[in-house]
Amino acid sequence: MNNLSFFHSTFISNYLPGIMKIFNVDEIRKADAYTIVHEPIASIDLMERASTQIFIWIKEHVNKTNKIHIFAGLGNNGGDGIALGRMLAIEGYTVIANIIRYSANISEDFQINYNRLLEISEITITDINKVDDIGDISSDDFIVDAVFGSGLARPIMGFIAEVISKINDSQAIIISIDVPSGLYADESSFSKKGEIIKADYTLSFQFPKLAFLLPENDVYVGKWEVLDIGLNQNFINSTNTKTHFVVEEDIRPLLKVRPKFSHKGTFGHALLVAGSYGKMGAAVLASKACLRSGVGLLHTHIPKSGIQILQTASPETMLSIDRYDNYFSEVPELEMYNAIGIGPGLGMEHQSQMAMKLLIQNTTCPLVIDADALNILAENPTWLAFLPKGSILTPHPKEFQRLVGGWSDDFERLDKQKKLAQKHNIYVILKGANTSICFPDGQCFFNSTGNPGMATAGSGDVLTGIITGLLASGYSSGISCILGVYLHGLSGDISADEIGYEATTAMDIIDNIGLAFKRLY
Repeated sequence: MNNLSFFHSTFISNYLPGIMKIFNVDEIRKADAYTIVHEPIASIDLMERASTQIFIWIKEHVNKTNKIHIFAGLGNNGGDGIALGRMLAIEGYTVIANIIRYSANISEDFQINYNRLLEISEITITDINKVDDIGDISSDDFIVDAVFGSGLARPIMGFIAEVISKINDSQAIIISIDVPSGLYADESSFSKKGEIIKADYTLSFQFPKLAFLLPENDVYVGKWEVLDIGLNQNFINSTNTKTHFVVEEDIRPLLKVRPKFSHKGTFGHALLVAGSYGKMGAAVLASKACLRSGVGLLHTHIPKSGIQILQTASPETMLSIDRYDNYFSEVPELEMYNAIGIGPGLGMEHQSQMAMKLLIQNTTCPLVIDADALNILAENPTWLAFLPKGSILTPHPKEFQRLVGGWSDDFERLDKQKKLAQKHNIYVILKGANTSICFPDGQCFFNSTGNPGMATAGSGDVLTGIITGLLASGYSSGISCILGVYLHGLSGDISADEIGYEATTAMDIIDNIGLAFKRLY
């Protein structure tokens, strides 16, 4: 094991031992099989356990006045569906079980549950041999999609595609079991050209699927939740994966306790290089966010035209003043700083680019690189090889595209993100819903906080400030990324709860960083 792999496996075991893993389909099958052998439990009883969790969820979310149409395939996903139908009918729900007869091959556990279903007089069972066999579905009804699970082998075409198309056109609320039928869990569905269920809710067993976290699948997945079906925890803990989903329980152990006799020097000294004529607001936002992150001292290097603006808006920020009035052109003395953030509102002047090159050449501090600094790197890609160890890039998708070129789907985009981090021994944060963080060793962490209200000007500048402050105050690059992204999203969530998505601004996010810390503590 190389040093990086050892470091990050140690990072996971020491700091995030309970982190939610994202397994591929093959690993999930192994978890099922291991549980069946070592619990031990019969596969039909494990299916019953899984169906019970879906049943509990539906009881909490669906009224008995709503009719429920279950569409079941002939494999184990269909077995989950008809077991659920039996439970719902016994509970007093009006249930129509639609069995899609697309094959003569039926899984053993499906057949057992189908035989059990035949004993329930309260349920209507309909065999679907052609799309016209489907009865009327009201917009007030609910549909449970149990046609195909995560083991899909080929795109859905022909008769079954017609069924799925009719389900999608029904206007009913659609709940998919484990994964929307037709969606590939571990690769892009874009090029497959098959029909896919467009679920309103997806209830995944034990783990989220990687496909749930990528933008291209939002229209199919809807809101997703993970239901614990009791797969063997020893198998889960001992099986390595490089893909993870970060939730609040993972973040709390990362936070440092402030010593009683600490002082401002205890928490590091950050430098931000930000702002240009007409874009001083970015420097203000990054500076305020950096100070809210807990850093001890902050200098912000700005052009002369921004002095009054920044000193008025953020009196706690010390200024490093460029010789030029309107843009960044020179590198200040760097010895005193523990971390450096660069990019918010920087501009693309030639002298700014040359000054950034000097900064890269003359510091050993990790850099947090955002906004125009990323665009400068995109125009000068050879500079990537000289970034200090532990540096962090924080692009949004368009900035990332300028760095790495285009992609055909979001799986390819994620692969490019991983490769960029590995090639240059850096951390790459790709901003967006479920912001992804790629480590130099190939580990990838998806964030659970944040909301559409954060799609607003200056939100990225706030993230740069937070991460720079955490890094300067003594957190490692990896923890600064994970903690910073989580806090940024949580602050945005608190803002949205208070004033809604549309009204949330970057300054609102800054104002709620303290509450985000308090919630974690």
